[in-house]
Amino acid sequence: MHAEVVTSSTDPVSQLLVAVLLVAMFAMLSIEKAHRVLVVLSAVALLWAITYLTPYHLLSLEQTAAALDLNVLLLLAAMMALVGVLKETGVFGWTVERLLERFGGNPARAIAVLWWFTAISSAFLDNVTTVIFVTPVVLATVQRLKAPPALVLIPVVMAANIGGTATLIGDPPNIMIGSGAGITFVQFIEALAVPVLVMLCALHWWAARRLRAAMGSRADAPAQADEPGSGPAITDPGLLKWLGWISLFVLVGFVTHGITGMPAAVPAIIGAAVALLVQDFRYLKRHQPTHEERQHGILHVLEKEIEWPTLTFFAFLFIIVGAAVETGLIGTLAGILERTITGGRDAMGLSEGGTLIFAAVLVLWVAGFLSAVMDNIPFVAVSIPIIATLTRALPGDTSVLWWALPLGACLGGNGTPIGASANVTTLGLAERMGIRISFAEFARTGVKVTVFTLLLSTGFLAGYVTLGQTGVTVVAAGVLAVAAFGLWRYETSATG
Repeated sequence: MHAEVVTSSTDPVSQLLVAVLLVAMFAMLSIEKAHRVLVVLSAVALLWAITYLTPYHLLSLEQTAAALDLNVLLLLAAMMALVGVLKETGVFGWTVERLLERFGGNPARAIAVLWWFTAISSAFLDNVTTVIFVTPVVLATVQRLKAPPALVLIPVVMAANIGGTATLIGDPPNIMIGSGAGITFVQFIEALAVPVLVMLCALHWWAARRLRAAMGSRADAPAQADEPGSGPAITDPGLLKWLGWISLFVLVGFVTHGITGMPAAVPAIIGAAVALLVQDFRYLKRHQPTHEERQHGILHVLEKEIEWPTLTFFAFLFIIVGAAVETGLIGTLAGILERTITGGRDAMGLSEGGTLIFAAVLVLWVAGFLSAVMDNIPFVAVSIPIIATLTRALPGDTSVLWWALPLGACLGGNGTPIGASANVTTLGLAERMGIRISFAEFARTGVKVTVFTLLLSTGFLAGYVTLGQTGVTVVAAGVLAVAAFGLWRYETSATG
């Protein structure tokens, strides 16, 4: 005989219990007194204890399966595995060193190229993966060129977070938003790529001016950009060629989601599996298949390259958010936000378009502020069902709310060292090499960059509502052309 399935209770006490759990979890994550996986694990354990030992049923084990977003979990795992195999070819170190070699006669420009390399890579590899590979090379470059570490490293983090905003896979919150809202890879790029490029032009200009002011004449004096010798080399050209085709297949899978109906995780899993098979096959052609040698491929990737703590964190986080949905807490919060928006509309006499702009800007700045003071992943996980409820309640093209959420969450992460995973990763790698950037030093730059990019985003969202996506893209492209020309003039005049 099967036990009766426990369903969530939706009374105010149950909602309050979930709300307290969420607030306590956010507080513990922000003060970083315990590992984030331990925090969410403890929250889930308490959640289930309340569910099965009290009259208040928050989320049963049977309901957990529906709360887990397998598309997000499998996509992250597959991309980590694919990048892990790619890492074995030595392509990351080789690529960055060649960039430095090309621009080594101008240290400031070489460093700016690294910022752009980080931003573009973050859009297609995810920003955490990118900074893991780029930061050691950037630190070596800082030492060789005797550049101020903070003025180089902080813009690297900013570039990673801004660049990661542009695509579905660039930042973990985007993966979650795309999965929750049904937004495709192409739709992300079409909507956000141009405003993100404008932000990167502004970041380049501002950061380069500060760097040149600090370095003086050394900023534009010829310097040897790479180590003596040829520097890092491609260690397995054959495997790299295979991975190039595999990566192209995965990218095509992302882009054609609207045609094939494949969730983003499917081409990613296929690509990771083929990459691991190719790596294993090529290895065994050159080696005897002893037990020790068999560990080079799949076991190495599973143990060393896939961030299981991150995936575990996501899984437990989805369970907590599932409880918020099933108990009706999300609906209650969405109702409060909707009343705030309608109250603002009535108080200010806003039109339908004005109401959407007000709602989008409210979501943008709330997301930006909260993402600056805590990791943006848990905030986005809770926000997705709230935004979904709002899009059904408000009139007009409410898709603008979905663009407000990633812009606020990703760009707000630049505000403080704990605002995004890329920040923590970069500063941790730097500290290992004896370079410490304090909370205050980071925030002095981060807050300015965050406010500026959120102001640009406010204008973009307002244009999206008033001009439509095509109209605002055309305007933004014009702004980008002006910004790119101004940046070219600045670099030309700076280098004589």
